[in-house]
Amino acid sequence: MSERTATIWVETDRPCEVRVSTGAPGVEAAARTFTAHGHHYALVEIDGLDPGARVPYAVALDGETVWPEPGSPFPASQIRTMDTAGMVRVSFGSCRRSPDRAGVHGLDALSAFAHHLAAQQAADAGGRGDGGRAWPDALLMVGDQIYADELGEEMLAYLHERRGPDTEPKGEVADFEEYTKLYELAWQEDPAVRWLLSTLPTFTVFDDHDVRDDWNTSHAWRQEMWKKPWWRARITGGIGSYWVYQHLGNLSPEERAADPVYVAVRLAAAEGGDVGKIIDEFAERADREPATARWSYAHDWGGTRLIVVDSRASRLLTADSRGMLDEEEFAWLDGQVQGGMEHLLIASSLPYLLPRSIHHAEAWNEAMADGAWGKRGAQLAEGIRQAADLEHWAAFDRSFRAMADYVLAVARGERGTAPVSISFLSGDIHYSYLARVTKPDTGRTDAAGRAIGGTAITQVVCSPLRNPLAGKFRTANKVAGTPLLPGMFRMLAKSAKVPVPPLKWKITDGPWFENAIATVELAGRRSQVRWDTPLSATEIGEMGRAHIC
Repeated sequence: MSERTATIWVETDRPCEVRVSTGAPGVEAAARTFTAHGHHYALVEIDGLDPGARVPYAVALDGETVWPEPGSPFPASQIRTMDTAGMVRVSFGSCRRSPDRAGVHGLDALSAFAHHLAAQQAADAGGRGDGGRAWPDALLMVGDQIYADELGEEMLAYLHERRGPDTEPKGEVADFEEYTKLYELAWQEDPAVRWLLSTLPTFTVFDDHDVRDDWNTSHAWRQEMWKKPWWRARITGGIGSYWVYQHLGNLSPEERAADPVYVAVRLAAAEGGDVGKIIDEFAERADREPATARWSYAHDWGGTRLIVVDSRASRLLTADSRGMLDEEEFAWLDGQVQGGMEHLLIASSLPYLLPRSIHHAEAWNEAMADGAWGKRGAQLAEGIRQAADLEHWAAFDRSFRAMADYVLAVARGERGTAPVSISFLSGDIHYSYLARVTKPDTGRTDAAGRAIGGTAITQVVCSPLRNPLAGKFRTANKVAGTPLLPGMFRMLAKSAKVPVPPLKWKITDGPWFENAIATVELAGRRSQVRWDTPLSATEIGEMGRAHIC
């Protein structure tokens, strides 16, 4: 999605031509499917649209119209382009367990949001003018779109039938085929979510549960997993299916055309072959040699730049080196984190700014695992790291400081005109909050020495869409936010010779522990965020609101 282009992603039940038509002169396109492990996919690229377009469309397979579905209770799906002359709105969230027919994980914020937008579109089409709040321009899903290691009843029944209950990995998906079923349940089981994904431009990035809990926590973790006989099929299935179901839609048409894997897939598909082997080989190489693939991406929308950082698959994890991103990924990020924009959004599945007590605990744990208290201390720290999921930005201290250097340089106007705001958008931790950087001061002066204001640097977290923390974990995270703990854990980190963080921050709004979806609104020199929580299966209500700047 951009001001003039859109891409429609389609999975079909057979090889065919997929045609997208709108009824508007010249606004239609077609593409042949490609086949991967017996499944069929197409990406249809539409060009020549107007900024701010709202164009209903239909999808036909070999001339037979299949979408919209007859009798659907939802409004016609639309191609929606960005109008960067006005306000930019990005809705986001993470951690969605679906389906959940037993109601274990609460009301689905994404589904309720879809119902709300459907009702709003219907009201606007009816000329009643009572549609409510404005539509977002994009949906950003920042991790754990699927849970490959924590399966619901439907998926477990499928695995039982396919390979029996006792085959490894027990209770987890094993390969590309099982991933396709997982995506089907997550995105097609709920008609509201399927409709939402068909009409709201959507971008994604993966987190650990898209593959496995604690994915790429450490070098020791990777060594342990590659010893398992079933891991190769699991990791190639996870990364390969992510490339098909999620990553291809993150790219612009120009970026897809330049992607060597996509080029190879299209060439092989044109000859009638199954491209599963191509995707498998790419996926295994991407895991073993992270520098060979880039999952991060960026888009400019008027005065707003969105940078989506892969903080999971591109880690540097060797016996003697450790980084949240490898050198190639950091070099790319260095080129993206620049001034000249009004607002800079940096999305990472893992929060950059955690509650400070947790930040200091993770920094201490990393120093311990690196040998600050000797070999026995390192072994103990590695066990704690894997057991307690201590692998956020704080647990990669050099990477945390490198990101701080980039952001502060932008805020001080050292990389072009400083933006009004820099906001990190994240999920993962199963509660929501806004944190503000309080030091160092990013205020600037003009040539005459007059103050001209500074750049607001914030962390916006929205999690979960549908997977709330259990009682004891919720209590533990509430305790982590109490005023005394940061100082205590900072002393612990200091004992392991961890330097003082280059930033100081505090949580000013939240935490909230309900299922939720957040919307960031950016216009001119204003930026604000709103969190909505489901009031019922079809309604949402405001849970919190904050002005970023």
